[in-house]
Amino acid sequence: MRSRLNPLYTVFFAAVVLTACRNAVKPAVSAGAVLFQDVTLIDGNGAAPLEHTDILIQGDTIASIGKGLDTAGVKVLKLSGKTIMPALISSHVHVGTLKGTTTKSVNYTRENILVQLKKYQDYGIENIQVMGTDRPMLFTSGLRDSSVNSLLPGARLYSAGYGFGVPQNAPPVDFGMDRVYRPLSAAEIPAKMDSLAKLKPSVVKMWVDDFGGKFKKMDPSIYRAIITEAHKHHIRVATHLYYLSDARKLVADGVNIIGHSIRDSVADDQLINEMKAKGVAYIPTLSLDEFAYIYARKPEWIDDEFFKSSLEPGVYEMITSKKYQDALKKAPGYARSVAAYETALRNLKKLYVAGILVAMGTDSGATPVRAQGFSEHLELELMVQAGLTPLQAIGVATKNSAKILQIADRFGTLEKGKIADLIVLKNNPATDIKNTRSIEAVYKAGKEVSKGPLNK
Repeated sequence: MRSRLNPLYTVFFAAVVLTACRNAVKPAVSAGAVLFQDVTLIDGNGAAPLEHTDILIQGDTIASIGKGLDTAGVKVLKLSGKTIMPALISSHVHVGTLKGTTTKSVNYTRENILVQLKKYQDYGIENIQVMGTDRPMLFTSGLRDSSVNSLLPGARLYSAGYGFGVPQNAPPVDFGMDRVYRPLSAAEIPAKMDSLAKLKPSVVKMWVDDFGGKFKKMDPSIYRAIITEAHKHHIRVATHLYYLSDARKLVADGVNIIGHSIRDSVADDQLINEMKAKGVAYIPTLSLDEFAYIYARKPEWIDDEFFKSSLEPGVYEMITSKKYQDALKKAPGYARSVAAYETALRNLKKLYVAGILVAMGTDSGATPVRAQGFSEHLELELMVQAGLTPLQAIGVATKNSAKILQIADRFGTLEKGKIADLIVLKNNPATDIKNTRSIEAVYKAGKEVSKGPLNK
């Protein structure tokens, strides 16, 4: 005869099992977990900001996002009224050669690079891509690898290694670009590319431009060989260019990234369709084009401490001097620079609307007037001037830039499972893009690393 359990025992046993199951499925909260409570969240995906939202960080990772998350066992940061957005990613910068009012190879030291990586981080930029002006020390010292793996303070540095230019021509050697490969013929490319590939660059950079007629352009046979050999090594190619005619040829020949705006003409539909078909990305560097002429007058942000804090010593005095301003006004290329900027705005809007992958880059650090850190926030403002919404501009500078650097699996958006690189803002940039400058804290991999450039 089958035995029967005592009813009270049955109830007790069921309760124990149910409690055990509940405990089994409840995620463990690690020591040191942090909960950002009651924030407005801009996640980088382009959706409307989520209000009154909590974000749980465990270790270096976003563990959960939602309303009313459990506060048990975690450090709670009550941030009502604050906005959190992903840290910015700048896919076209330069580091090391800038110091004071000079851009020279002698400035390229470990100490100078680390100072500049910290500056980018203070401005809420946690990943950068240096476009072809690095030097051997970056690789032989392990600095690049340590930076990418978050073993050093400051923004993580991804490098295109040594770019490709033209002998005695672009890019200008006296701007610290003496390590750039300058092949005389296409026959030299395979060996040079083999050498570069050993460094595992994020992309291959090449300069295809005459810098306003100052230099001889790269021969098409050279850049076609660069593209071919880079692709053999499964490395993408980014190009510096200016003219629509060059863009057409380069896209046809297989370039992967256009690293500056097309500035002489508005892009035609045929080019845009080919770019879409081939997946060619676009980095407009609008701030570069504004910097080319804007100091002929005093821009509205000239005395903003957020701007001034980004400058190298002596640069503010240089750009506000009457001598500098008058020289810009009288320069033969002044009108060309203004027109180029206006064309760049139109092309950005047209390419973005067409569905081209647009990412943020600024060329900051290439010259003293292209201020590291501030340029990226100005770039956001200029993208909005071009016709993007603030949330679209933020997506360009976060999610899309992560795609360009091929790190979108970990960075660029604030989602469960991704690395917790984020900025805490006093004000909401969805209503005014300039509010990205209201930085109260910067987090890298879940740890607070800065209070912003004005609260060091």
